[in-house]
Amino acid sequence: MPAAAAAEQTAYLPPFPGPAQGQGIAAEQTAYLPPYPGPEQQAVAPEGWFRDEAPVQAPTPAQDRSQGGQGLPAAAAAEQTAYLPPFPGPGQGQQQGAAEQTAYLPPFPGPEQQQEPQMSAAAAAAPAGAAAGVQEVTDWSPPTLGGNTVRAVDPAQARAEGRSPIIDPGPQPAILTAALGLLLALAAVLGQFALLVPLIALQGLTAAGWFRLNGMWPARQGIALAFAGALAADAAVLAVEDTYGAGAIVGTLGAWVLLTLVLQLRSQADPDERMYGLMASVASAALAIICAGYLAADTAAVTVGAAAVAVAVFVRALPLPTATSVGVSLAAAAGAGVAVGGLTSVGVGGALLGLVAGVCALTGLRVAAYDYPSKFVHMTAGVALPLAAAAPAVYLIGRVVG
Repeated sequence: MPAAAAAEQTAYLPPFPGPAQGQGIAAEQTAYLPPYPGPEQQAVAPEGWFRDEAPVQAPTPAQDRSQGGQGLPAAAAAEQTAYLPPFPGPGQGQQQGAAEQTAYLPPFPGPEQQQEPQMSAAAAAAPAGAAAGVQEVTDWSPPTLGGNTVRAVDPAQARAEGRSPIIDPGPQPAILTAALGLLLALAAVLGQFALLVPLIALQGLTAAGWFRLNGMWPARQGIALAFAGALAADAAVLAVEDTYGAGAIVGTLGAWVLLTLVLQLRSQADPDERMYGLMASVASAALAIICAGYLAADTAAVTVGAAAVAVAVFVRALPLPTATSVGVSLAAAAGAGVAVGGLTSVGVGGALLGLVAGVCALTGLRVAAYDYPSKFVHMTAGVALPLAAAAPAVYLIGRVVG
């Protein structure tokens, strides 16, 4: 082809760079790329990318070939692995992996720490208030029918540790019960109206103590309702003849159960709370109302029965084994019934009356000792329940032996 024709065909093509110009074009294309590290900089990773890590060592060409490369330069291999985490050595891989997996686990106790006794879960759940003035006691006795003589810090903790939920009221409530029983016995000799004074006190203690024994405090409305029912029963017994005294008590009890049911249905509390309040209110009203049985019973039977209860509760508070204490208490109640019955018209029938009254008194005392009761419960229900439980027996047995 002539030179003129070749020049005409390539007149509008871009000029072909020469050897020097080719290097300039390559420099122009890589002008804005980050600087390529030199041989001395290739072995050091950028500072700040990885904390607490060993610097990256650039592999040699021989290493690159051994790893399956195709003879890449050391600079290219270092560039490709510059931002990768360091590869652990044969001994570091296992140690670093195990340390990383167990970094957030609790420290394992040493041999000397493993020998220390650990706190039980029930003791760890003790309330914070136990440390502020309440000293925990660890020498508890196992569950017994007689109950423990030392009070517990927390009922839930005591149950978790297998301790008995029974604590007897003790000597102070027993002395008050004996005093109130003797007042009833002496007042019965003077007549029904004289008997009203200690009887009303007994009914008030019964109403208040039962609510607190069930863990419901303050329950002023329920206590007032039960006490009002007791006063209504007293008035009903005094208003009728002696033969209709029991009917007056039962009628008052039925009316008060209906009244309590109506009041609980109007309550805005939860259904479970309403049912629980209904049961407590009915039981408190029933116990306070049946105390009127002393008023309906024969006065001689009241004297014998109240004296027997006073003796039985006092003897039960003496420091004796459980079985021995119960037996001695019942024997003392029967003996008191015989002694006081000989002074009244009851006669030898006082032994049966005293024994039955003693059984009822110990039953009421047992109820007042249930589920770690407080001091208030002991001084109310612990005083009143032995006498309240014996009221029906005094009325019924008194009519049999009188």
